Order: sequence, then structure tokens, then C-alpha cells
Amino acid sequence: MTDTQQTKIQVRNLSKVFGDDTKKALKLRDEGLNRAQILEKTGQTLGLSNINFDVREGELLVIMGLSGSGKSTLIRCLNRLIEPTEGDIIIGGENIPQLSDKALLHCRRRHFSMVFQNFALFPHRTVQMNAEYGLEIRGIDKAERAEKARNSLKQVGLEGWEDAYPNQLSGGMQQRVGLARALANDSSVLLMDEAFSALDPLIRRDMQQELIELQHRMKKTTIFITHDLDEALNIGDRIILLRDGEIVQIGTPEEVLTRPADDYVARFTEGVDRSRVVTARRVMRPVRATARHDDGPRTVLRKMSENALDSIYVVDRERKLLGILEADSLDEAAKAGKDSIQELLVTDFPRIGPDEPLATLYPMFQGKSIPVAVIDDQQRLLGVVVKGAVLEQLAQTGEE
Repeated sequence: MTDTQQTKIQVRNLSKVFGDDTKKALKLRDEGLNRAQILEKTGQTLGLSNINFDVREGELLVIMGLSGSGKSTLIRCLNRLIEPTEGDIIIGGENIPQLSDKALLHCRRRHFSMVFQNFALFPHRTVQMNAEYGLEIRGIDKAERAEKARNSLKQVGLEGWEDAYPNQLSGGMQQRVGLARALANDSSVLLMDEAFSALDPLIRRDMQQELIELQHRMKKTTIFITHDLDEALNIGDRIILLRDGEIVQIGTPEEVLTRPADDYVARFTEGVDRSRVVTARRVMRPVRATARHDDGPRTVLRKMSENALDSIYVVDRERKLLGILEADSLDEAAKAGKDSIQELLVTDFPRIGPDEPLATLYPMFQGKSIPVAVIDDQQRLLGVVVKGAVLEQLAQTGEE
């Protein structure tokens, strides 16, 4: 997830008042009164207040908060299942609150599919027929919708279950059917409202992992609502934390944990195992020196001596990581008059991506002091993680 990704949805100054005197409620809001005070004075409930954020193309954005925070109201405002009181929601050049009923219907069909907490399956329809339902009401040809439904069922691991009925499936499998139905519609945005909340804890964890893997394959823009912080930290590329209808913080899971916006967020995240969320990116250090694949043993030994290194990583001209060299083997090769380091390269060593959780890093050192290499998707060396940095971060997370 990067800041250079294209924006899919823009939400600007979005507010929702539940009641029949919305102008009075918003006027009091603008004068500085909070939700509770507005309710007391007017009987109006300020469900959302001045919500501003972007949804990036292909990200999994989690909106979370406690009961009554406004998260379900927010997701339903995005596709106007709940009418916003004020503000803009822009997708594909269209401002959703300003659309006519007919234009809104077309917009929903193009852009939004929804997965609900209670599965919302038809008990008299087979798995295949449930997966086809959204396409059926859109008037898609029978053969085409059948093929799309089969493909979406395969994506969620239900190939072979097409002729089963919902009561023959476990809760997790039923939720997969709901997810397959949403995917079959091929909308540009997937809305998931507490989608896993009704599942048993073990099944819920499995579904979270399957969603992560599905997201990795499909890069579907997804907005996921939850009240569970662990779930948000596990699946989210970014998290929006709501309180009393207002955004308290927007950030990556690591940012929310390590740089809480205020005391409320800090208290909200107390007790979380930060080592599962803090990543190699946070503890990664620049590489002091590297060897080239065409260097000789004496050249490499000189580089290591100048930088006080016992081992050194070897890269090619594009900085792709080729292996690691140890001082002892280089010293022996130099004494023997060898000119090449190729046969000295060690290629069996741990290497990780920048988003590797801290919890998995420490065991990789296996009692050695060799730094762990951090590489990108093209196998290029980005930096290293040293044992001391991991220990220091683990100590900090234990104190917080």
C-alpha cells in the first residue's frame, strides 16, 4: 500500500443527522456542541460529523469503532442506503448524494457490492443460484451469469458445492457464498459490514486470512466494517478509527499502534500484541556496505574491514540480492590466492519483505548475529534488521 495509488472514492465533509431538524443540529455542531449536547438540546442524533477521507484503488480499508461510533452509518452513506445530510461522496466522477434515483441505481450496480453479517442467503436456492442472484436481477444472460458465479465460487474455495443448499453449509461456508455473490457482480468496490462477526472465533480467523489472500490476488477495493481491533489490525491496509461519529485517526495498523493520535486511541489499543503489527520497515537499517558479484576476496575483505563487518551481502548491478559472504571463508580464499567469490556465496539465509511482522523476526537470528536482509518484490536489497534493533523494539512494546 503506497501513497501513489490512485484514489477510488473521495469523501468530503460528510455528515448525517437522524431527526427532523437537521439544520438546527448542524448549526449547534458548528458552534462547538458535541453529540450528547446536541441530542439533549434538540432530540437530534449526530450520527456522522465532518467525515473526510479517501479510499485508494485496490486497498483494504477498515472502518472501526465501538458500538454507536457511526461506522455502519458511514458505510451505508457511501452507497446511499442511508441518505447523507450533507457532504460529497465522489466515485468515477459522480457525486453520489446528488444523483437521481435512476442514476443512483446504475451507480450502485457499477460500483458497489455488499457482504452482510447475517449472510443474507436464500434458503430455497442452491449455492450456485445464490451466487448468481445479483447478476440475475441485473438481467445478465443465464449462461454468462452461471459462468461468473462458478468462477467466483472457485475464488472463495467452494468449487464442487454449487448444488448444495445453505443449510448444508457451515457458517464460514455460508459467508463464502455471500462473498462469492458479491464478487460475481464484478463491482469496483466491495463493502463488508461486520461480515465475520457472526462466526466462531476459529472460523473467523480463517475467513480473515482467506480475505487477505483473496485481496492479494484480486486487488479489489474493499471497505470493511468491524468493532474488533484485532481484526482491523490483522486485515487492514489502513484503519479509520471513529468515535461519536467523528474520525479520531487514520493510518496503517502500525501507525495506529505506535503513534496514537490521542489518549483515546492509546487506551483503545492497550493490551494489543504490537509485535504482530510492528514490521521490519520500522526497525530496518541502511546497509553499511555491500559486495559486488565480480569483486575478489581481497576487495571484499577490505570493505568488511573498513566497515567493521563479520559478514557482507552480495548484490548485482541492479542491487538484487545474490548471497552473503563470511569473513572466515574469504580469508581462507585470499590466502589460497583465489580471485573469485562465487563458490564462497551462501544462498541459504533468511530474507524478508519490509512488511514482515516483528514477531516472526527474532527467531530468524537462530543465535547468530548476522543481520536479516530486507528485500522488495524484485529481490533488491532495501536494508537489514539487526538482532539488537528487534530486541529494543520488543522491549518498548512490552513496556507500553
